[in-house]
Amino acid sequence: MAEYLKRGTSAEVRAAADRKVRDTVEATLADIEARGDAAVRDLSIKFDGWDREDYRLSQAEIDDCLNALTAQEIKDIEFAQAQVRNFAQYQRESVKDIEVETLPGVVLGHKNIPVNAAGCYVPGGKYPLLASAHMSVITAKVAGVPRVITCAPPFEGKPARAIVAAQAMAGADAIYALGGIQAVGAMALGTETIEKVDMLVGPGNAFVAEAKRQLFGRVGIDLFAGPTETMVIADESVDGEICATDLLGQAEHGPDSPAILITNSRKLAEETLREIERLLHILPTADIAARAWESYGEVIVCDDYEEMCKVADFYANEHVQVMTRDPDYFLKNMTNYGALFLGPRTNVAYGDKVIGTNHTLPTRKAARFTGGLWVGKFLKTCTYQRVETDEASALIGEYCSRLCALEGFAGHGEQANVRVRRYGGRNVPYAGAAEALAPVR
Repeated sequence: MAEYLKRGTSAEVRAAADRKVRDTVEATLADIEARGDAAVRDLSIKFDGWDREDYRLSQAEIDDCLNALTAQEIKDIEFAQAQVRNFAQYQRESVKDIEVETLPGVVLGHKNIPVNAAGCYVPGGKYPLLASAHMSVITAKVAGVPRVITCAPPFEGKPARAIVAAQAMAGADAIYALGGIQAVGAMALGTETIEKVDMLVGPGNAFVAEAKRQLFGRVGIDLFAGPTETMVIADESVDGEICATDLLGQAEHGPDSPAILITNSRKLAEETLREIERLLHILPTADIAARAWESYGEVIVCDDYEEMCKVADFYANEHVQVMTRDPDYFLKNMTNYGALFLGPRTNVAYGDKVIGTNHTLPTRKAARFTGGLWVGKFLKTCTYQRVETDEASALIGEYCSRLCALEGFAGHGEQANVRVRRYGGRNVPYAGAAEALAPVR
């Protein structure tokens, strides 16, 4: 039976915090919808200390950001973007349009049509997360989205140069220096200067995630992506240092980032706890990581792989680092996760930054019903049908007529009946009178 050596904050405490976020977001989105650019500007000044007449960056400002990077920094961004683009292109090629003749004269098909406009949010309040530009903009462009705009908050009082460069290199059509609720609200609702989009994508803090949730339906969203989650599944094939490093390496995202160790070894669990304490004295981001670990860190000791897998599926975490003698056991048996990182040679940071898979992944148990961001999220799979012969129309019409009668849909039935009369030569009465509503027999 699973034993908890450490637990995070209670569900009740987390729920109370969520309620505060929901109320704040609801009021803020209402303000943006009512006042447009004026509300966006007030919010930007309040939360980011950032005041401009127009938050869209000019080409000269974009060029300044690009020119501020070293040649090596540009090469590094190009390398990461090449990996993301390459994998996204393989994904796009796996998504096929189809057209099949299911019965003689009956042709069915679907087309995969990209959305017309996507808004990509790139977080950058604490850290300039330029990798999110690769993951969102490149993926949208590979999917074929015609208009892709981006928003990222300013960093230290000016446009975040690395993020802006990455957005431009990825192919963004318009780049805005805006953060938080005001950014996603402006992209989704539209303002006097920001044309609204059809879909919002990208990770963010709890307020951004909640704003996307409340806007869903008015626009599409990629998924419900809240604070970063990481889980390490490990046995004694690895040591406490590498487990602690991988847990704290993600906990530094923010004070509300869960980090969970699941193991079948009490010895490894205790060693990892000691290593976490040691690393928190030397990690430059220890202030944030320590708060996250204190409130959201958990250590769970299980009996065997089967129980480890069961517990991991219950949590349905965003990032799952598997470091066991048989990592493929978890690849085969786990069903709820955002992304798996198999073996000690890989890690979540590779996925976050450079390896090529997308790092925008489901959190808060959304992995039970969705995967992460990929080209398919930007595509609408739209069906069509064509009946090519009189015989096929009459055949389908007779079945349709009888099925409509079972449901009491007389008008639907007459759509079928009129075609049976015209194309099948059957004397089916017109459905204008009650006695004529009987289905074709």
